[in-house]
Amino acid sequence: MGNPRAFLTIDRKEAGYRPVHDRIHDFGEVEQTLNSNDRRTQASRCMDCGVPFCHWACPLGNKPPEWNDALYQGDWEKAYELLTATNDFPEFTGRVCPALCEKACVLNLMDHQPTTNREDECSIIERAFEEDYVKVRVPQRNGKKVAVVGAGPAGLSTATQLNQKGYAVTVYDAREDAGGLLRYGIPNFKLNKTLIDRRIKFLKAEGIEFVFSTKVIEDKEGDIQNDATLGKDKKIKVSELSEKYDAVVLCTGTPVARDLNIPGRDLKGVYFALEMLSQQNRVLYGAEFKKDELVNAKGKDVLVIGGGDTGSDCIGTAHRQGCKSVTQIEIMPKPVEGFEDPKNPWPNFPRTLKTTFAHEEGCVRRWNINSLEFIGKDGKLTGVKVQEIDWKPNPEGGRPLMVEKGKPEIIKAEIVLLAMGFLRPEHAELPENVFLAGDAKNGASLVVRALASGRKVAADVDKYLRK
Repeated sequence: MGNPRAFLTIDRKEAGYRPVHDRIHDFGEVEQTLNSNDRRTQASRCMDCGVPFCHWACPLGNKPPEWNDALYQGDWEKAYELLTATNDFPEFTGRVCPALCEKACVLNLMDHQPTTNREDECSIIERAFEEDYVKVRVPQRNGKKVAVVGAGPAGLSTATQLNQKGYAVTVYDAREDAGGLLRYGIPNFKLNKTLIDRRIKFLKAEGIEFVFSTKVIEDKEGDIQNDATLGKDKKIKVSELSEKYDAVVLCTGTPVARDLNIPGRDLKGVYFALEMLSQQNRVLYGAEFKKDELVNAKGKDVLVIGGGDTGSDCIGTAHRQGCKSVTQIEIMPKPVEGFEDPKNPWPNFPRTLKTTFAHEEGCVRRWNINSLEFIGKDGKLTGVKVQEIDWKPNPEGGRPLMVEKGKPEIIKAEIVLLAMGFLRPEHAELPENVFLAGDAKNGASLVVRALASGRKVAADVDKYLRK
């Protein structure tokens, strides 16, 4: 702890975002960066607590006090080494992680000015690439082979950990490139896809083999990656992989989005959020779609159903496509505003109102709204009938009861984007040498939790194969 009084004299300073009038016209990353001196000054605010709650709160067990101190001292290479000792891909978490460590930071609990851990780790890894601290590491092979199914964050973390332990790793994915939701779900304005390409180049150089457009299915009716448009060229059963490899790790995520089966669901204009987000990312990557296949909000009134991060991504994408208006509705009550949640106090994560940069670009937000019917004309969506509701305690306990409030109304919309989360995947009985990791095991969650799960399953596989 190089500056023991910095937290008393220096305020939190974030890099902030590009101006709204500038950023909504392109898909470039919206977050800016601080200069090196300001970044080191921010790192100096870390108090190196005797009991560092940031360690505990981070699913990866990252150690912000250690690498923040190295950053403050100007030793960027040491900061990089400390950071990557627990985090395989700081360039991803440094951009899209909700920074659980910052919510647990003692400075946040004291005056709601936590250390800028997320931005600091992003600066550290970017400096590491600039200064050539990131090296290709080709390990000595141990003669055993492992297949990883799914090239999302959990799969990539599993693959790099097992590769460095000496296993020959092959990663299978149904899509045409690596990244999973990092590439096909998270918009470019939050995570530029050149960053994924940069990392995959290193992983390939270290000996990891990637096999794309190959769909791995379980030995039952249905499959893991059940999007019928993916992996048409080749399919492999899990049982086949389990016989070919010493171990198999399924990191296939949660591919089934939660649907809203109300009247009018078949109208043209009602889409799952990822239909828009994935397609837009592919378009930016050079893919072409027929006019009637495009999910484009240009000149249209857009309704986003679902109040989470995916819904926010839809709002930002709609603005950049040139929408006429955006409304976001959520069936649950409006979260409390501010920094603290009386119903969910420390050490729990505060469930407070989150306003993203996409919301700031323009959006009508409403809570306690239930969707009743999609309305259309000539097969095309024109609006959604909704009902304002309230929640009351359930006398039998459990989930509160929904009660109607007021009269139904119609929200005008030519595009509806369903951003209501994903269903937890179910798996058939698997062979002994087949493991699960990430969202495929735990259900939909954060990128940082997927990375942590990948590291854990890699250790489990190593232990299993060493017996």
